[in-house]
Amino acid sequence: MRKAKDLMPREADRLGTVQGHRDGFGFVIPDDGGEDIFLSEREMSRVMHGDRVNVRVLGTDRRGRPEGQIVEVVLHANKVVIGRLLNENGVLIVAPEDKRIGHDILIPPKGQGVAKLGQVVSVEIIDYPDSYRQAVGRVVEVLGEIDDPGMEIEIAVRKYGVPHEFSAAALKEAAALPDTVQQGDLEGRVDLRDVPLVTIDGADARDFDDAVYCEPVMYGQTKAWRLIVAIADVSHYVKPGQPLDDEGLLRATSVYFPRRVIPMLPEKISNGLCSLNPGVDRLCMVCDSVVDNNGIVLAYQFYPAVMHSAQRFTYDTVWEILSNSKGPEATRFAQFRPLLTNLYSLYKILLAAREKRGAIEFETTETQIISNELGKILRIEPRIRNDAHRLIEECMLTANVCAADFIDKNKHLSLYRVHGEPSEEKLVTLRQVLRTSGLSLGGGDKPKPRDFAKLIREIKDRPDANMLQSVVLRAMQQAMYQPDNEGHFGLAYPAYSHFTSPIRRYPDLLTHRVIKSILQKKPYVPVLPPKVPLNLTLPRKGKGRENAVNAKKSQSDAKAGAAKGVKVPKGANAALPIWGQLGVHCSSNERRADEASRDVEAWLKCYYMRDHLGQEYSGTVTGVANFGLFIQLENLFVEGMVHVTELGGDYFQYDEARQELRGERTGIRYRLGDRLHVLVSRVDLDARKIEFSLVKSFGAEGGGGSSGRRQVLLAADTGRPNKKAAPNKSRPAHKAPQKPSGINVNAAKSAGTLGANQSKSQASRKSSKAAKPSRPVGKPAGSKPPVRSTKARRK
Repeated sequence: MRKAKDLMPREADRLGTVQGHRDGFGFVIPDDGGEDIFLSEREMSRVMHGDRVNVRVLGTDRRGRPEGQIVEVVLHANKVVIGRLLNENGVLIVAPEDKRIGHDILIPPKGQGVAKLGQVVSVEIIDYPDSYRQAVGRVVEVLGEIDDPGMEIEIAVRKYGVPHEFSAAALKEAAALPDTVQQGDLEGRVDLRDVPLVTIDGADARDFDDAVYCEPVMYGQTKAWRLIVAIADVSHYVKPGQPLDDEGLLRATSVYFPRRVIPMLPEKISNGLCSLNPGVDRLCMVCDSVVDNNGIVLAYQFYPAVMHSAQRFTYDTVWEILSNSKGPEATRFAQFRPLLTNLYSLYKILLAAREKRGAIEFETTETQIISNELGKILRIEPRIRNDAHRLIEECMLTANVCAADFIDKNKHLSLYRVHGEPSEEKLVTLRQVLRTSGLSLGGGDKPKPRDFAKLIREIKDRPDANMLQSVVLRAMQQAMYQPDNEGHFGLAYPAYSHFTSPIRRYPDLLTHRVIKSILQKKPYVPVLPPKVPLNLTLPRKGKGRENAVNAKKSQSDAKAGAAKGVKVPKGANAALPIWGQLGVHCSSNERRADEASRDVEAWLKCYYMRDHLGQEYSGTVTGVANFGLFIQLENLFVEGMVHVTELGGDYFQYDEARQELRGERTGIRYRLGDRLHVLVSRVDLDARKIEFSLVKSFGAEGGGGSSGRRQVLLAADTGRPNKKAAPNKSRPAHKAPQKPSGINVNAAKSAGTLGANQSKSQASRKSSKAAKPSRPVGKPAGSKPPVRSTKARRK
């Protein structure tokens, strides 16, 4: 094989983005949307996660996937990397927190600055790695100690590239805005200050972007309900082409962490001027609709207005008023009881229409982390949803549907919130799982939303309802933004857009501008600011990948045309590629925000579980893979994994259709929904992973009856004390994975926890007995990636 430096570019070479894997290998995601190209550990030594590269396909690997070789690095994506400063055999390095970056960064003697060993730092990369040398950098920012309160958020925003500091220009523009509504702002607006609009949000909400009002009316000879949904008019203050708009587009969404929010717009706007706080005048955009007793919208209109919120309610307060008309809260807010009763009556009508329409509703358990003032986790508990939450949701759905219908009827380009129907591949897998549970999905090859809704109702009262619902949920596609209206499958709407949260979602702000332009009979064509980089990351598959491919092509074509001096075309057709790029950008940033939020929540749960090492809990199998079982602990709402090496001396076969692991010799089966007793054996903060061990089982060898299920006995039931926590908060030596006769070694290797050959660098690190701080326990830096199955690699 020719060396990489000898390769000359060819036309067949493909441009793409590197996606690293924590086990050392990686992939190139081609811009043309073709199949991902596998990169070996050797090739990944030359690049970093996120780099733009030209790659040449040399053949296929032993799994039949295209395997590539890097021809050249077109663009280095990582200018600054976040990590911990460590001493490895007298050499300073920074170990990146993003495990997709498989390179430790060498810090020269004068590059440490004021940072201390063990601290979390930001490193500016001076020299990038190649096949023969290590990455070199210098410390440019010291974030603090790894255990400092809020450090997990500081790491996440940098790890995922979430913009978290507003530009000076944006802050200056926000500061120049008035603190209150000015008299000149009222021109051309409907005065709703005499209408008792109220806000209903969570107790911890700080920005209030929607207010509601409802009353019974007669629409001709028909009894109906008038629903007013007033949304903060952010577009009045955030103008296209201005620094605030650039900042909003760059972020595209607010990011919500436990105890902290990274807002899309400065607090002067989000929590002040555009927040519908009680007792003050606020500008708003209104969806004023009439809904009949069948839940059908008979008429609607949009208009700019000024309002005066009459009351700020929380969900719990509203539900207490509605559920107990003679209670203290109902007495306290007696003047608002008729309004809340009207809203609740309309909600019941809209809920019945939702069920008739066939919308799919999943009852998932969301958790919240309760911390003290210092950030220490006290407990993890579920969020309790009541009808007050659902009431507001139905009001917002009505406004969003009216907005989509208004834009569609006026044939104006905009962004729709699109949710596609499940793919054939996912439907086949879903039907196989349902068949093993005695269930079926109607609708043939093209099931409708009502077929899924019927299935959800059938499984609702089953003991394995949570498991089955999660299987159905995984069969759904991910919703996204795009200019082509293809309907919303989950909500069973022919057209749906986002109108109700312009404070925290940029697509909603765009929708407001489109609606205003239609009202003014002027077309709105967005302009992409040259200084704002668009996030056009390709999803793994599906329609979102196709959209991203088209967006990348239109962007490159526009740049090529500008370089040649080609005039930019005007009109609706010219604006379509811009809307497409905006849709991909907003969808990608939404996924990025979700990933950052999940990363922080996973870190906090791992940190919390370090105090529970060695303790036993009951749990439920929530996922099955060829390398083990995913278990969610009851009452704690924490998920971890039981590795296949912990299941005993048998060869366990993975059955994807049945979602189970079955012992070839014993017939023991582990399936979704099974309840097990486990011991917390290891917590890896760096990997955000919790590992469990099964408590010793009895009476299951040889099949254990017709079901072949394990009969689990707690240690406490045997009269023996529970196992103690490992002193170094890692897996005890006697619990290290062994290789007894009959274990499925291939499956074990696929999870990356068997003894893979260590690299020289790791061996030298372990041999060092220096007292200086070093890499945390359980961090397998420099280890050679084990051979993994295709699915494990693509995980």
